[in-house]
Amino acid sequence: MKVTVERTALLRALGHVHRVVERRNTIPILSNVLVRLGEGTLNLKATDLDLEVTETLPADVASGGATTVPAYVLYDIVRKLPDGAQVSLEATGDTGQMLIRAGRSRFSLQALAEGDFPDLAAGDLPHRFALPAAELKRLIDKTQFAISTEETRYYLNGIYLHTLTSDGGTMLRAVATDGHRLARVEIPAPAGADGMPGIIVPRKAVAEIQKLLDGHDGDVTVELSAIKIRLSIGSVVLTSKLIDGTFPDYQRVIPAGNDKILIVDQKEFTDAVDRVSTISSERGRAVKLALIDGRLTLSVTNPDSGSATEEIDVDYDAPSLDIGFNARYLLDITGQLDGDTALFKLADPGSPTVIQDREGAQALYVLMPMRV
Repeated sequence: MKVTVERTALLRALGHVHRVVERRNTIPILSNVLVRLGEGTLNLKATDLDLEVTETLPADVASGGATTVPAYVLYDIVRKLPDGAQVSLEATGDTGQMLIRAGRSRFSLQALAEGDFPDLAAGDLPHRFALPAAELKRLIDKTQFAISTEETRYYLNGIYLHTLTSDGGTMLRAVATDGHRLARVEIPAPAGADGMPGIIVPRKAVAEIQKLLDGHDGDVTVELSAIKIRLSIGSVVLTSKLIDGTFPDYQRVIPAGNDKILIVDQKEFTDAVDRVSTISSERGRAVKLALIDGRLTLSVTNPDSGSATEEIDVDYDAPSLDIGFNARYLLDITGQLDGDTALFKLADPGSPTVIQDREGAQALYVLMPMRV
């Protein structure tokens, strides 16, 4: 096999696929990227057995074939080559090596036969729909921060995607929670999404999808079954296994009766929380919100370093209330709001609080309070 390809295009494609590869592998071929040549195309594929990413790019193919070489080594070689270089990849079956040439540089990498490389993409994915990349990015960006990292509750280690009927229309909803906070975002369901099973997309796949969506402004094709999802994003195809578990009934933790309404300027509030939390301890990170007659006082007390308070004017005419939150969780949520104001629906110091841009917004967040 022999191919010549422009360095920038090869580097971009390798950048997309090599991230999937785990640096420590007990199965040697999983450290490799599969390089396959077609008619005028170079196809790259990497997998960790749960997630697979492939990319196809145009190339000057002299002779076809396929082999696998160490993914991180190949990426680093191409990354260090000069801009505009023409990179030649050549492998012969008898040596078990790939030769890489660019200008006066020569490299020889150990190769493993492609026959042992696993294929995750096989299998029937009956549900198929397309949606704008910006819409999918919105669903992911506004929920991924709430994904749990606690491995014992593995069914929370991803984003729950499902459809439901709301106000006469079908919505595609994304939900993530770690037990302390919950993020719920929805968009009108694209044609073809009706009847899809509720699926949990794993954290690693979510992170890769997020990166692939950056700078992509076309449509994304989504294919899925109850156990697998595949996304086609431009010339990249990502296939991932889904989390085999049941997502909890999240609707039960979204309070419906919170009647104390607080409206704040989103930036002013966020900046104030950020300032007073400067002295909070890493372990506690609690910020106290004291509400009374249109005035909000934020305060933090840290026995090791001191205290901080800040007062801002707010729209609040309910009975006075003192409630505490984890400052980082609070900032994570307010950082996702699109509007100039933030709407808080509060009940009492021990009950979860609902946070939105406005009443009826497509993004809704729930935050559990802390004792302060």
